[in-house]
Amino acid sequence: MHSGSLSAAARRLALAQPTVRRHVAALEAQLGRALFVRSRAGLVPTAAARAMLPHADAIAAAARAAVRAASGEADAAAGTVRIAGGEVVGAEVLPPMLASLVTAHPRLQLELSLSNRNEDLLRRDADLAVRMVRPTQAGLLARRIGTIEIGLFASVHYLARRPAPVQLEQLREHALVGPDRDRALLQGLAAMGVALRPADFAVRTDADAAQLACVRAGLGIGVMQRPLAARDPTLVRVLPQLTFPLPVWLAMHEDLRSSTRVRLVFDHLAVTLAAYATGPEPGTRPRRSA
Repeated sequence: MHSGSLSAAARRLALAQPTVRRHVAALEAQLGRALFVRSRAGLVPTAAARAMLPHADAIAAAARAAVRAASGEADAAAGTVRIAGGEVVGAEVLPPMLASLVTAHPRLQLELSLSNRNEDLLRRDADLAVRMVRPTQAGLLARRIGTIEIGLFASVHYLARRPAPVQLEQLREHALVGPDRDRALLQGLAAMGVALRPADFAVRTDADAAQLACVRAGLGIGVMQRPLAARDPTLVRVLPQLTFPLPVWLAMHEDLRSSTRVRLVFDHLAVTLAAYATGPEPGTRPRRSA
């Protein structure tokens, strides 16, 4: 259902297409009802298939969790740990932290599940997760790691063409990089005193990693994590009075606290993420003379 076609499902499962077709036909025969109908757009799930989807996802997540649990002894620093996080955290923040971890524990195997939606830890979609909102589900072991400061940044290449704004009202005179349909960033900017519409952005994308790439390429001013921007000497903070706190939480299922490999990754990320959140301050652009 997630793949849209038998051929796509076969590739995802590393199976032959006829094998997938036989499995679907066998399940339909057992249930006594059709699960898919053909259309010009491909296979369309029936109401029965859509009703089964949450249960099928839960079974698949449980099976993957069982494979991870069997990948190493509970009291050994070996085996697979699945980490969930947002696109930026997973692509930009975690890799340097994980590099030192696997160097010290080479028998660990890590899976990164990168998505801006929250994985369900109770359903074991992942073993632990880095979240920017407080976990609310009961049965989770959650720890607040710290707060990451969010600000506005631009490339020195962009600022060479257009002097940095020094007042809030000057921001609309600049090329801005921001969201397309996602309103979360607009709400955050509004909380910082900047009311903007999607039409005010010269470059719009809901992919966070693409926003960062556009800012780095000099396409305009955009939002970025302060410690992440500090890594790049070509990025300059503008309007430093605009700041937005982003809480960082680390969570895992409480039943996994006795797993050495999961607890090892949890404790390592707790320390390294805290150090990241309090990282160095990036440069600021000198003010223009009045």
